[in-house]
Amino acid sequence: MAAAHLGGKVLLLLGGASARKSGLHSRVAGSMAKAGVTYEELWGVAPNPSIVFARDGVRLCREKGISGILAIGGGSVIDCAKAIAAAVRHEGDPWDLFEKKIKPHNPLPLGALLTLAATGSESNGNSVMSNPKTEQKFAYYHPGLYPAFSILDPELTYTVPPDQTAFGAVDILSHVYEQFFHGLEGTDLQDGMAISIMRAVIKYAPVAVAEPDNYIARANLMWGSSLALNGLIGAGTVGDWTCHMLEHELSAKHGLAHGAGLAVVFPSWMRHVASRKEGRFRLFLEKVWDISTAGKSAQELGPMAQEALNGFHGALGIGSRIGDYCQEKPRITSMVDSLLSYKSPENLGGLTRNELISIYEGAV
Repeated sequence: MAAAHLGGKVLLLLGGASARKSGLHSRVAGSMAKAGVTYEELWGVAPNPSIVFARDGVRLCREKGISGILAIGGGSVIDCAKAIAAAVRHEGDPWDLFEKKIKPHNPLPLGALLTLAATGSESNGNSVMSNPKTEQKFAYYHPGLYPAFSILDPELTYTVPPDQTAFGAVDILSHVYEQFFHGLEGTDLQDGMAISIMRAVIKYAPVAVAEPDNYIARANLMWGSSLALNGLIGAGTVGDWTCHMLEHELSAKHGLAHGAGLAVVFPSWMRHVASRKEGRFRLFLEKVWDISTAGKSAQELGPMAQEALNGFHGALGIGSRIGDYCQEKPRITSMVDSLLSYKSPENLGGLTRNELISIYEGAV
């Protein structure tokens, strides 16, 4: 039993009731008992996991003498497990980690039992948490937060609903986009791997939506999730990550699911920046989407990329506009000003305040 590597007393961290309904929880509990591992349970991790919930997890770990955490779920559960693991031995507030005020000291070991292909959190040291009080959503990385082990069984994703499957696919692709649109030359190997991941996700995501128990489709999405953000395709390059920052503001202030936010931000961003990254977008359109750019000007590439993404999202049954997910008027200037309070334009692809506003407006 892999959980035996997490110490003598393990916290099982879970989201909703799906793990119980599917029988996964009882299977894990049985394996724990057979291996002689004692455990506590904490249920209720929500999408866009809250630091408030992580604080409860930290208190429980301290009270019960937890030695390690097993996250059973998707990226939200794994990210929350990382936040708890990093904060247990920190005397201050867990949010201090995400504000970069402190570094974790000897995080608890954690494992992941993946049930949703999306974030890639099962194969990296990243965690993203939301603070509902401050309306902020921040990412944190530490090498000590890589899972000690991750169990990837595509059959555990058969019960994922179509919309979550679609949003997960968008999330996988978004991680590749962020690392693909760099300005470096000679990255043939990284580009080849990135293109293969994108083509596989584009091919198999509609299949998984239509045929939830298609093993090949689910396996390609699950493996793509891990490969997209384990450091391999971004090795030696500098990613952009502007769209993730724009999406974090959408999630923090308007409650959009992460994949939904990415589905609305990326098409507008591509339309806005493609002419500045002409070579990369020609490669993207030709090799990923099989769209010829011969005779097309740099200014035509953005609308072409936007159309490709919007068509793909439509095939998955999801929208590409903020209004598809949010009835209230988006607080665009508030989101941009919030983003610029902790990220400089140089860290946002050189985009100005007005350009960031335009990208949001293009997604409405």
